[in-house]
Amino acid sequence: MSSIRLLASFPRLCGFLLLLSLPGQGGCWYGFAGGGLPADVKTVAIMPFDNLTTEPTLTQQVNTAVQVAMQDRLGLRAAGENTADAIVRGSITRYEPDLPVAYTGTANNGVNVTQRALQMTVNIEIVDQRTTKPIWQKNGLIVEANYDPGNEAEGRRRALEKLVTDIVDGAQSQW
Repeated sequence: MSSIRLLASFPRLCGFLLLLSLPGQGGCWYGFAGGGLPADVKTVAIMPFDNLTTEPTLTQQVNTAVQVAMQDRLGLRAAGENTADAIVRGSITRYEPDLPVAYTGTANNGVNVTQRALQMTVNIEIVDQRTTKPIWQKNGLIVEANYDPGNEAEGRRRALEKLVTDIVDGAQSQW
């Protein structure tokens, strides 16, 4: 009786094994389509970001970080506005460098801030000069980074890293 059951299940077992072997024969059936920058975009011009905050050094720091990311992480060459395949422009709309996020109590019922956060909000767009259509844009992009009290420069560095990662990810995904 058990040999009859074994023979009856044999075709299913063979079918299952055949199904498992097919991807190896024909390659992977799954893949991604779309995303990434248009193939003809090889150069980029980074326009100075409008700075709507009271922190004057942000414009230079954001522009430099975006320029480096476009070249190093996306492989685009810098070009002038008139000759670039794509233009990056944006504005820094908010900069909050001193938000307390972690506290401890002190012996005299006071509060000691042990961790602070820096938040920056940016509007940004990458425009294809040939089509004049946005490749990617994001309004109200918020980046936040924590830092130890007294070390705002480290918080700003971390926030800029997050900003360029978000920009690069957005430019590459285009979903």
